[in-house]
Amino acid sequence: MIQITPINQTFVAEIEGVDIRNITEDEFTQIYQTWLNFGVLRLRDQPLNEDELQAFSARFGPLEEIPMGRLPEAARKKIKNRYVTQLSNIVVDGKPIGGLGNAEAAWHSDMTYVENPPPASVLLSVEIPEQGGDTYFADQNAAYELLPDELRHRVRDLTIKHNAAHTSVGKLRAGFEAFEDPREAPGAVQPVVMTHEETGKKTLYLGRREWAYVPGLLLEESEMLLDELWSYAARDENVWRQQWQPDDLIIWDNRRVLHRRDDFDQNARRLMKRCQVLSRHAVSG
Repeated sequence: MIQITPINQTFVAEIEGVDIRNITEDEFTQIYQTWLNFGVLRLRDQPLNEDELQAFSARFGPLEEIPMGRLPEAARKKIKNRYVTQLSNIVVDGKPIGGLGNAEAAWHSDMTYVENPPPASVLLSVEIPEQGGDTYFADQNAAYELLPDELRHRVRDLTIKHNAAHTSVGKLRAGFEAFEDPREAPGAVQPVVMTHEETGKKTLYLGRREWAYVPGLLLEESEMLLDELWSYAARDENVWRQQWQPDDLIIWDNRRVLHRRDDFDQNARRLMKRCQVLSRHAVSG
C-alpha cells in the first residue's frame, strides 16, 4: 500500500511503501496526483540503475536528451543512457564526470530561459558527502499568495526575460558572449505570474534573479521590481530542506517551485543522476 505523508500541509510529501521499478498504473496515478498537489515528492530507498530511472521518469512525459553537440565520438560511446544527466564534482582521469561541480547553486527553476521549460525534474542520489550539498525548495504558489494586492495588480500583465547565458552557479555557458547589462541577456520571456496548466493555480514564476530583466521598464525600475518580488520568493515558512541519503529520489514540479543547493567540500564525492521531462508543447512544437 502506498503511504502518503505530507511533510508540510500543502508543500512536499513523502511517498512510502512502493518500489517504483514495479508500480502499477493505479499506483503511478496516485504518485502523479500527489506530485501535482504538493509540488515536491520524496521517495527513499530507491536503488535504481539508469535505465530504471529513465523508465520511471518517462511516465511523466517525454524526456530531454543529454546535449551531445560538442562531445567527441569517443566520449559519446561512454554514455550509458542518453536521457540521464550526471551531476557531480567527481573527476576521473583529470576530467569531470558530470556538471555543476561543488559550488553553491542559487535559487532557480530549471531551464526557464527556453520557451517551453521542463515541467518535471527527477533527481536520484547515488553518492552523498557527509556535509553540505543539501537541496532547498521554495513553494511559489505560497509566494504568490504572499504578494500584497497592489504588487499583485502591478505585475499581473508583466513578463521577465530569463537569462540563458549563465548556469545556476554563475558560470558563463559555452557559446555565449559576456555582457554587463541585463537588457542584453539572451533568453526566453516568461510571465511574472503563471497559471499552472494542470492545477489552474497561480504561481510566481521568477526563474532566477541574476541578469533577469522586466521588458518595458527602465533598468533601475526593473531591478527594484525584481528585488521586491524576490523578497517574497523564498520566505523561511515556505522553504523545505532536503538532506540527502543515498537512493533518495526527489520529483519536483518545475512550474511551481524554485530550488537551490548548498556548496560542499571539493574533496568529498557527490553523484546525482537526473532526468528532465520535456514540456509537451516543446515536443509538439
